[in-house]
Amino acid sequence: MELLQQIRKPIEVEMGEFIANFNAALTHDDGLLSQALAHIRQRAGKRMRPMLTLLMAKTFGEITDQTQYAAVGLELLHTASLVHDDVVDESNERRGQASVNATYDNKVAVLVGDFILSTALLSVAKTGNQRIVEYLAELGRTLSNGEILQLTNIQNQEISEEVYYQVIKQKTAALFEACAAIGALSSGADEDRVEAAKRFGQNLGIIFQIRDDIFDYYDAAEIGKPTGNDMAEGKLTLPVIYALQHSPYDSMLTLARKVKAGTVNTDEIAVLVEFAKQNGGIEYAEQRMWEFHGECSRFINAHVSDPVIRTSLEAYLDYVIQRNS
Repeated sequence: MELLQQIRKPIEVEMGEFIANFNAALTHDDGLLSQALAHIRQRAGKRMRPMLTLLMAKTFGEITDQTQYAAVGLELLHTASLVHDDVVDESNERRGQASVNATYDNKVAVLVGDFILSTALLSVAKTGNQRIVEYLAELGRTLSNGEILQLTNIQNQEISEEVYYQVIKQKTAALFEACAAIGALSSGADEDRVEAAKRFGQNLGIIFQIRDDIFDYYDAAEIGKPTGNDMAEGKLTLPVIYALQHSPYDSMLTLARKVKAGTVNTDEIAVLVEFAKQNGGIEYAEQRMWEFHGECSRFINAHVSDPVIRTSLEAYLDYVIQRNS
């Protein structure tokens, strides 16, 4: 059975409910707003984060209305952050289709993002659980801070694995962390189990981002995005950071600083990509992913007794580390 099918198996019915609720939340009667929301609905992804919320709820209890409201709120917050990110990054494409800012303009995109964010808060308020509301609000702050930290890091001459993890924990892992913790909270899990779920989600998110970063070192035909795109945006990711810290080439450090300064050209990016590959960067990044994979497996072994849920979470973990897009 395909991994995504294995993941969905114990939550098939509840995912159907989630999708219906999410689409309803992204529907409006007014002309331009209605068009923009319909445009966003068309680019539905694999729903990895809401699946995690539902699976965590089912791990520690039952999926309730509170779980569903929280899952919709989390995915709406994520969606709003993507709309705003495309404006900040001046990105013209999202999941293979034109971004909102490219289809309309930046003003419309910012306002649509604000509308979706407010809808997220409305949805999570319906949980009636103050801790869940606070968690989602804090997540919004963390995601924004992660974006600002990344911008600051681009201007910072220091090239550090520690700073890399600081950024991805706030930009990517925080969302997985919140989905897992809120899913556990919504089913009435105690504090220790919520904390365990939170760590599991963070580790999943780190794996997800490292895998995403590795994609950037391979041709577009293989993984569906331009090679070196992160470097073109001023970002140094784990493979090249490792190579720079473990190889004595000052010329490569000079190129890395040009990446941060935004003055690097396509040929120089290609040199850095090849340098990372030839000096153990990819192998190191994959090793780190498997270390976090081990942490996630320990959570599953310790906390998941239902064999169907266990199989689903193992498939989820395998999918995140093995995916090719």
